[in-house]
Amino acid sequence: MTRRIKKVAIIGSGIMGSGIACHFANIGVEVLLLDIVPRETTDQEKAKGLTLESKAVRNRLVNDALTASLKSRPSPIYHQKFANRITTGNLDDDLHLIKEVDWVMEVVVERLDIKKSVFEKIEQYRRPGTLITSNTSGIPIKFMSEGRSDDFQKHFAVTHFFNPPRYLKLFEVVPGPNCDSSVTDFLMMYGEKFLGKTAVLAKDTPAFIGNRIGIFSIMNLFHIVKEIGLTIEEVDKLTGPVIGRPKSATFRTIDVVGLDTLVHTANGVKDNCPNDEMNAQFEIPEFVNSMMENKWLGSKTNQGFYKKVVHPNGKKEILSLDLNTLEYRANKRASFATLELTKTISNVGDRFKVLVKGKDKAGEFYRKCFAALFAYVQNRIPEISDEIYRLDDGLRAGFGWQHGPFEIWNEIGVAAGVEIMKAEGKEPAAWVSEMLAKGETSFYSVKEGATHYYDIPLKKQVKKPGQDSFIILDNIRKSTEVFKNSGVSVQDIGDGILNVEFRSKMNTIGGDVLTGLNKAIDLAEKDFQGLIVGNQAANFSVGANIGMIFMMAAEQEYDELNMAIKYFQDSMMRMRYSSIPTISAPHGMALGGGCEISLHADKVVAAAETYMGLVEFGVGVILSGGGSKEMALRASDSFHKGDVELNILQENFLTIGMAKVSTSGYEAFDLGLLQKGKDIIVVNKERQIATAKAHAKLMAESGYTQPVKRTDVKVLGKQALGMFLVGTDSMEHSKYISAHDQKIANKLAYVMAGGDLSEPTLVSEQYLLDIEREAFLSLCTERKTLERIQHMLKTGKPLRN
Repeated sequence: MTRRIKKVAIIGSGIMGSGIACHFANIGVEVLLLDIVPRETTDQEKAKGLTLESKAVRNRLVNDALTASLKSRPSPIYHQKFANRITTGNLDDDLHLIKEVDWVMEVVVERLDIKKSVFEKIEQYRRPGTLITSNTSGIPIKFMSEGRSDDFQKHFAVTHFFNPPRYLKLFEVVPGPNCDSSVTDFLMMYGEKFLGKTAVLAKDTPAFIGNRIGIFSIMNLFHIVKEIGLTIEEVDKLTGPVIGRPKSATFRTIDVVGLDTLVHTANGVKDNCPNDEMNAQFEIPEFVNSMMENKWLGSKTNQGFYKKVVHPNGKKEILSLDLNTLEYRANKRASFATLELTKTISNVGDRFKVLVKGKDKAGEFYRKCFAALFAYVQNRIPEISDEIYRLDDGLRAGFGWQHGPFEIWNEIGVAAGVEIMKAEGKEPAAWVSEMLAKGETSFYSVKEGATHYYDIPLKKQVKKPGQDSFIILDNIRKSTEVFKNSGVSVQDIGDGILNVEFRSKMNTIGGDVLTGLNKAIDLAEKDFQGLIVGNQAANFSVGANIGMIFMMAAEQEYDELNMAIKYFQDSMMRMRYSSIPTISAPHGMALGGGCEISLHADKVVAAAETYMGLVEFGVGVILSGGGSKEMALRASDSFHKGDVELNILQENFLTIGMAKVSTSGYEAFDLGLLQKGKDIIVVNKERQIATAKAHAKLMAESGYTQPVKRTDVKVLGKQALGMFLVGTDSMEHSKYISAHDQKIANKLAYVMAGGDLSEPTLVSEQYLLDIEREAFLSLCTERKTLERIQHMLKTGKPLRN
C-alpha cells in the first residue's frame, strides 16, 4: 500500500498542537485543528450578543490558540499565507470530519483519562487504515491504546515532537505494542523526508530518549554545580558553544523552556524509573524547590536563573541568581584557564580531550559531568534503545548538542572515557569492557564515506542506516578532495559534480574563498559537468570579510580595495556565465556576499530555514558583489508584467535599503532574493547537498548552454533617481534616518536607477557593476563608514551615526 498524507487532524490546539499544525501546513499538508468548546461566554462575547451556540464562541479556544501561535516569535510558520491551509473547529461539532483525513494526532493535556476519552471519540469517526498517533512525552502507550479496536492498535504510535516543532529537529517514533511494522517504517520515513526531522525510533520507556538523557544531564549538573561551587555564569560559559551547545547553554535555556517543565519531566522519570541506577540524580535540589515556590520559572514569570531589570535611569541590566543565597546580583564574568587552551581549536570535537585534562574547576566540572553521562548512557542500552546512534541522534536533534553522548565519548577516546569514569567511582558496562577487550577502540568509524557504529549484539561495526539519501561532507572530504586552500575545500561528489565548501571563519568571503571558487569553476569547466556551492556548517555565509575591507579603507589603499571588489564582482559573474550549471545551497544565515552568491547561481536549492538578506547598509556601505546590479536586473525583467515600473524598482530598492532578511526560505521569494519557477526549497537540510547534486546533474544532462551576457537591462535614470532622492530627503528630514543613512541610500539609488540618465535606457550588467563599485569605494572614504565597520567588528551590531 502506498500511503500519502494529504490531510491531518490535530486534536488539541495548545502551544504544541498549534505548533505542530503550523509545521504540517509548512510542508503543504491540509490541517484540521480541533479543540474543546468553551463552557461559558466572555464579557466581550455577551456584549456582541453571542451565545454558547454561536460558532465564534464554540471555536474561540482553538482560534485564539492558533492566532497566538501565529503571532509568536520566532514564527512557527514559514510564511503567513501557509496558515490558510489550517481549518479550525471544535470536538463537539467537527470531530466527524476526521473521516476525511489520513492521520489523526492527539496533542491534549498529559492525563491518561482525558487521552483515553479522546481516543474513544476518535474511533467513532476514524476511517480504517488511518494513522493515529499521540504526542505524549511520557504516558505509556499500552495504557493509551487499551480497549481500542485491532485496526486502531495496528496504526497507533507515539510521534513526539519537541517544542518549538518548526525549529527543533527531533521526531521520536514509539510504536504501540500492536503497531504494524509498516506503519512504524512509514512514520520514520515521513518524519525525515517530509517533516525535515531527525526521526529516532524509541522504546516505550519514561521520557523516551531525548528527555531521558537530556534531563539527566541537567539534573546531574545541578548536583555538580553545588558540589564544586560554580556560578550560573560559569556553568553557562562551560556548557555553551565551547562544547558545541547552543549559546543559551544550560541556565538560560531552562529560563526559556520553563523551570516547571524541567521539574515535571524530572519527577516523571524519578517516579516511573525506580530501578534506574541513578534515580537519585533526578531528585529536585533544594534551590530549585525554592525557585518553584517563589514562581521563579524563567521567561514566563519574568525571572528565573536570570532576571532583567530596568533602573530608574532607564538602563537595562541582566541580573544573575546566586544559588547559595537565592538573591539576584550583578552578572559576573566567567573565565577559566582550561577554556583559554581551546581558543585555537576550531573543531569542537577536538576540544574534548583538552577540556577533560584541565587542572582547574573547569576540568573538574567536565570530568564529573562526562563521567556521569557516559556511565548513564551505557546502561540505557538496551533499555531505551538497542543502538547507540539513536541516543546521539536524539540529543543532537532535541537539545541542539553538536555531539551526542557516545560521540563525545568517542572524541575523548573510549578507553580514556572509561578511565575518567573509574576515577569518579563509576564502572564501565560489561558490553563496553568486552568491546575494548576485542580490540574495538571506537564507537564510530567512517568507511567509504558512510558512518558505521558499534552494534552491541553483533559485536562489530555496521553501517548506520538511512544515509543513502544524504551526502555528509565530513565523511567524504578527505577521500574526495580535489583542491583546498585556507578558505575552501573542493570535493568530487560523484556523477561529474563538484562541490565547493567554504571553510573560513563563519564562512566569510575573502580572497582565499574567491580564489577557491574560481579554481572550482576552472576544474568543473575542464573535467566535470556541474558545480554546487554548499556546506554543512551552522550558516551558509555571513557575508564578505569586513575586517579586510576596514583595513584597506583605513590605510587608504583604495587601488587595492578597488581590485578586491572587482575580483568579487568578476567571481560572481563567473558563477552566472560559466559553461557548466552552478547551484547555490544556502541555509541558516546567507547574508550580504553569501546572498549575492545565490543571486548569481543558475539555481538555488535553499533550506527551509534560510535567513537571506542584503544587509550591507548596517555597516555603512552598499553591496559590492553585484547584489544591487542583480536587483536592478530582476526589476527590469519584471517590468513587462504590467506593474508600474517605478513600484517594482522601489520594492527591490527597499529590500536592500531596509536590510530586509527573510525569516525562512519561502519569505526570500517575497523579497525577490529567490525566483519562483527556478529556485526550490528543501525542508530537510541533511538532504540539501544531495538534492542540489541531482539538479546539477539534470541540468547538465538536459543540455546546459552557457548564457549570453546581458546588455538589455532597462534602467529608469532620472525618473527613478528623482523619486528615490525625494524619499530619502523626506525620511532624513523626519528623523527616520541619519544624514549618513541618507548618503548611503542615495548612492544605492544612483546605482539602481542606472545613474542620472535622462531617459530609460538599456544598459549592460557591466555598466551597473562599474557604478556599483564606484559607489562602494566612495562610501569607504567616509569617516562615518569606517566608524560603522569598526563598531560592527567590535560588537557584531550595527551603529547608527
